Amino acid sequence: MLHAAGLNASAMASQPTPLPSSVSPALKFEVVAMQGRARTARMTLPHYTAETPMFMPVGTQGSVKGLTSQQLQELDCHVILGNTYHLENRPGSELVDSLGGLHDFIGWPRGMLTDSGGFQMVSLLHLAEITEEGVTFQSPIDGSRMLLTPEQSMQIQNRLGADIMMALDDVVPATTLDPARFEEATHRTTRWLDRCIAAHSRPTEQNLFAIVQGGLDPKLREISIQQLVERDTPGYAIGGLAGGESKEDFWKMVAISAAGLPPGKPRYVMGIGYPLDIVVCSALGADMYDSVYPTRTARFGVALVPEGVLKLKNAAYSKDFRPIDPTCSCMVCQKYTRAYLHNVVTRGVASAAILVTYHNIAYTQALTRRMRQAIKDQVFPDWVRAYLRNMFPKGDVPQWVRDAMDWAGISLEGVATAPPPPPQERQQA
Repeated sequence: MLHAAGLNASAMASQPTPLPSSVSPALKFEVVAMQGRARTARMTLPHYTAETPMFMPVGTQGSVKGLTSQQLQELDCHVILGNTYHLENRPGSELVDSLGGLHDFIGWPRGMLTDSGGFQMVSLLHLAEITEEGVTFQSPIDGSRMLLTPEQSMQIQNRLGADIMMALDDVVPATTLDPARFEEATHRTTRWLDRCIAAHSRPTEQNLFAIVQGGLDPKLREISIQQLVERDTPGYAIGGLAGGESKEDFWKMVAISAAGLPPGKPRYVMGIGYPLDIVVCSALGADMYDSVYPTRTARFGVALVPEGVLKLKNAAYSKDFRPIDPTCSCMVCQKYTRAYLHNVVTRGVASAAILVTYHNIAYTQALTRRMRQAIKDQVFPDWVRAYLRNMFPKGDVPQWVRDAMDWAGISLEGVATAPPPPPQERQQA
């Protein structure tokens, strides 16, 4: 009996620790592999089963500029974004609801996420007034005033019908110098979340994500996380970043937030679109990202490549008969040369923006797909080192990346071989 019990105890000890997961009424999240802090997961939504790490293109008014819904499916986009404030302005959530919701309205069968409208507190700050009741905006279209409360944000998003909807939060630019304003916003965000939860009328069909605030203050971030986790929402976003803060501050706030959030729930870093940022945040344990950067930069003739970016307006490409990225399998790289794209970009031909946009979204989807596979294959640190070696062939990896990778437990020995460049302020993505 003792021998059998010993064998049984030994077998139990050798069993792998179950990977984190959670089940909410309209979302199932299952981590399928982890390596260090990085993880890849399967997220089952009402309209689609998405995989993370995942980049989500932004369709501000229900349409990703330059691409059709069919093309976004071809590019293997799992979730796309819509903007609550702009969609309510035009065409209006009641119209969208009458046509079957945002999925039917734009002909998109996969996952959708709508933001709360809160980000416009920053992007339209000169047109916004923030009180405990909500945010009053002056329409940039006709000058009319619109009050957006947590209850109204929920009502609009419930009509739009996205798989994931964001709580209205009090957003403060990260570069604000008033500590009291950050403290006020942190606690107000929690109070507004409670109002959002109470007003959310479709919890079995749509998922409400809370948004961590706290600026660049680790203690405020921890307070925000503690308060939001007590509300037990289906997922959490890391907000208030990508707004001009230093890269060092950026990665530290992502790291603190990701480490403090429940391991079995999705973690969404808002406003992140630079490929390097996506890689770093994934190493720190984040899952989801969105930004207009890949599509907006494409309209200026800038293509994303493993080495960084390719500015197709440069005359050097006028006689370059290579594809944008020889390693890319997208339609644009298979059919068009840099010389052709330089020609249409510099002449302002409408198709130029479409072609570069197509490639840039293909690049972001391939990047996250490769990360997922590297984590599954348990070679993620090697993959990160190869990625950084390609981007920084001289070994001059920025200090903030070195620090973030050290925190993530990924050695850059043999990669970060040269002094880092001087630190730069973070640009908005």
